[in-house]
Amino acid sequence: MVMSVDTELLRVLSDPLRLRIVTLLARETLCTTHLVEETGARQTNLSNHLKVLRDAGVVDTEPCGRFTYYRLRPEVLEVLSGQFADLAATARANADTKRSC
Repeated sequence: MVMSVDTELLRVLSDPLRLRIVTLLARETLCTTHLVEETGARQTNLSNHLKVLRDAGVVDTEPCGRFTYYRLRPEVLEVLSGQFADLAATARANADTKRSC
């Protein structure tokens, strides 16, 4: 069983705008223009957040003419989900374990 969660990925996903981007990309592949429209964020700010998500391996890019499309990599979230599931299973298995003082 995994006893810890990928803290770097948690840090990346803990930002509200990045989490919003991930939520939007879970529904469809979008370009920067779409993400600006959906989030109301400035293009430069959005690009910085997308770079963080790319560097963390959360999203893939697809050039299309002068636009760049972003696609969520669900397997990354599945790994994180599995790590949380392992933690939950460990907690359940050790619910009656108490260290004495």
